[in-house]
Amino acid sequence: MRKKIRESGIIRNILMFLAVLGPGIITGSVDNDAGGITTYSVAGATYGYNILWTLVPALVVLIVIQEMNARMGIVTGKGLADLIRENGGVKVTFFIFVGLILADIGNTTTEFAGVAGSMEALGVSKYIAVPLSAVAVWLLVVKGSYKSSEKIFLVFSLFLLSYVVSAILGKPDWGAIGHAMVHPDATPDFRYITMVVGIVGTTIAPWMQFYMQSSVIEKGLRIENYRYTVWDVVIGACITVVVAFFIIVACAATLHVNGIRIDEAKDAAIALGPLAGRAASVVFAAGLFVASIFSATILPLATAFYVCEAFGFEAGIDKKWNEAPQFYALFTAIIIVSVGIILLPRAPLIEITIWSQVINGVLLPVVLVSMLLIINKREVMGDYVNGKIGNAVGWATAAILLGLNLLFFVMPFVKT
Repeated sequence: MRKKIRESGIIRNILMFLAVLGPGIITGSVDNDAGGITTYSVAGATYGYNILWTLVPALVVLIVIQEMNARMGIVTGKGLADLIRENGGVKVTFFIFVGLILADIGNTTTEFAGVAGSMEALGVSKYIAVPLSAVAVWLLVVKGSYKSSEKIFLVFSLFLLSYVVSAILGKPDWGAIGHAMVHPDATPDFRYITMVVGIVGTTIAPWMQFYMQSSVIEKGLRIENYRYTVWDVVIGACITVVVAFFIIVACAATLHVNGIRIDEAKDAAIALGPLAGRAASVVFAAGLFVASIFSATILPLATAFYVCEAFGFEAGIDKKWNEAPQFYALFTAIIIVSVGIILLPRAPLIEITIWSQVINGVLLPVVLVSMLLIINKREVMGDYVNGKIGNAVGWATAAILLGLNLLFFVMPFVKT
């Protein structure tokens, strides 16, 4: 009898988890977008295994920050943008969001650059691939619902595991990887600091915090779902870092050891062919395409969510166009602008890709400090204010990021 009760309890917990599953895994998976894949690919090709150590603290911080987002959304029923406006005022909100919108337009442009690059690596013109992909993205959001979109997003998440295959086909030196994780050999010059900021900016992007909180609200989660949501967050964060790890390994094991430098993820997909075989090249390009489509949907969606929340407009995939016109208009405008930039003959796509990730790294501490100030207000969070561990990790992360940003801005003026 006790065994049956225990088994029914386990089954009930599994079913509850599956019902809650979504926001954490989707937010974590979409973080491995075209910009992220490019950043990780360039990092692996340039610094080899010696850049992998950055992913360990990134995992811890990502879990802590995303848990805070989920908790704030569940407890308050409000998005992060809403809370920043209510607690920081309209002026503060405006200046934060100008930077975020510019970064997200750059990020969305990067996603369509990923579509173009992956398809060109497979022999398809960007003038065909990008417009068709943009139409598919637009229809998915405007004509779909949250439940149907979430299912498609979860399927997309599985495709990111293709980078594990690419890395294994590259035959990495696992002993060297273990040594580099514990004792990395790197010189902290300006380029290295820039790369570290870029990796942090793409692994823990500012837009993720807004999307995570909005999706928790959109899914209708309550405090009784909290412990299952934490597992969703942990799994999503692990997926983010595991995929990033294997992208870096794939490029380090093939490109770095052969002294090949790249500027974008498309270069990595092409260069893998003669080094690790055609299969590794195709798998890498296919992963880039799926990740780009996935993120080209989520990024403008997240931007539309937090802008509308911040300024009091209706927002949500389940709403019709006439119920949330500003939301859908902004989503559409970001896609049109991004696609327009990609289709320009000489658009500086590499610069847009790298610098959009660096801007993410610069903006992240601003967003993080705002979150920490809000989540420690008992009048907002009640009994669910941050604990000592959350505060320690959060404030330490903000301080380290501010220090990295200071180095990033100061080092170009320091004579070596």
